[in-house]
Amino acid sequence: MEKRYIGIDLGGTSMKMGIVDENGQVILEKEHPTLKEEGPDGVINRMIAHARELADLSHTSWQQIGGVGVGLPGFLDIPNGIARHLTNLGWTDVPIRDRLQAGLGLPVAIDNDANVAALGEAWCGAGAGVNDVVCITLGTGVGGGVIAGGRLLHGMNGFAGEIGHIQMDPDGHPCNCGQVGCLETISSATGMIRLANEAIAAGRSSLLREKAGQHQLSTRDLFEAASQNDEVAKEVIGQAVQALARALAMLSIVLNPARFIIGGGVSKAGDALFVPLRAAYRQRTQKNAQEGVEILPAKLGNRAGFIGAAGLIARREK
Repeated sequence: MEKRYIGIDLGGTSMKMGIVDENGQVILEKEHPTLKEEGPDGVINRMIAHARELADLSHTSWQQIGGVGVGLPGFLDIPNGIARHLTNLGWTDVPIRDRLQAGLGLPVAIDNDANVAALGEAWCGAGAGVNDVVCITLGTGVGGGVIAGGRLLHGMNGFAGEIGHIQMDPDGHPCNCGQVGCLETISSATGMIRLANEAIAAGRSSLLREKAGQHQLSTRDLFEAASQNDEVAKEVIGQAVQALARALAMLSIVLNPARFIIGGGVSKAGDALFVPLRAAYRQRTQKNAQEGVEILPAKLGNRAGFIGAAGLIARREK
C-alpha cells in the first residue's frame, strides 16, 4: 500500500494543506481560514478536522497516511514539538505536536515555515536532484532555509537559515530584529519600497513619484520604472541586488551549496532580477566556491510550504 503524507502550512490568515505521495507529488490540496481568534484550541481542532476531511476527499485510508508535518510562523522548540512564540497567531508555549498526535493518532513533525518551504523546493521543486541548497524568500521580509547533505540545518537553537538578518551595513537602517542594516532592510520588498520613498521624499526626480501619489508603491512599480530607465528605480534595485549578491557570496564560502533558490514576490521580476544578481554573484564570490553553483527561481509557489511540511515525515522514513 502506497504511503501518503499530509502537510499543513499554518499562517496568520490561512492554513494551506495538502496530501502528497512518497515522491512529494500533490494528490489534493485545500486552503482554509486560520480563524486565529478561536485561539490555539480552536485552530488545532480545525487542523485535525481538515486533515481528516482531506484524507476522505482524496480517497485515502487513514492507515495509508504515514504522518503529518506542520510549518509554523515563529520561534519553535522543535525537539519537544512546542510553538514557543507565534506572533502572527498570538500563541505562546503551545504543545502543538502532542496535541495533533493525540487528535490524529499519527506521527507529527513541526518546523519553521521558511524551513519547510525550503524543504519543499529541495525535495521536488527547483532544488530537486541535489543535496545542498539554500532557499531565500524575498517578500515583506527575507526568509531562508538551508538544506545541507539532504537535511534541514537548524543549528543549536533553531535559528539557522535566518538569512535576512545577515548584517550588510553596520550603519544602516534599523531592522525589526533589533539590529541595523540587515539584508532584509535592503533586499526585501519592504526595504526596496522604503529606499524608493526616501529618494522621492528627498526631492529626486522619478517616475515613481506619480505612482506613489496614486497608490502604495510595489516592487512591480520599481521594476517597471527601471525598465523605462528611471534612475531612482535602477539605484534601488541595484542596491538590493548587490546586497543579496554579497549575502550569497558569504553563504557560498560557508556552505558551498549547489543551488540558491530565490522565491517570494520580488522574484517574480524574473530576468530583471536574476540576470544582474547572477552577474554580481560571480564578481563577488571566490571562484572555487562559485564553480557549478546555480541561482534559480523557486518553482512551487505557495505549495512549497505544505509539500515541505509533508516531507518532514516522508523524507525521514526513507
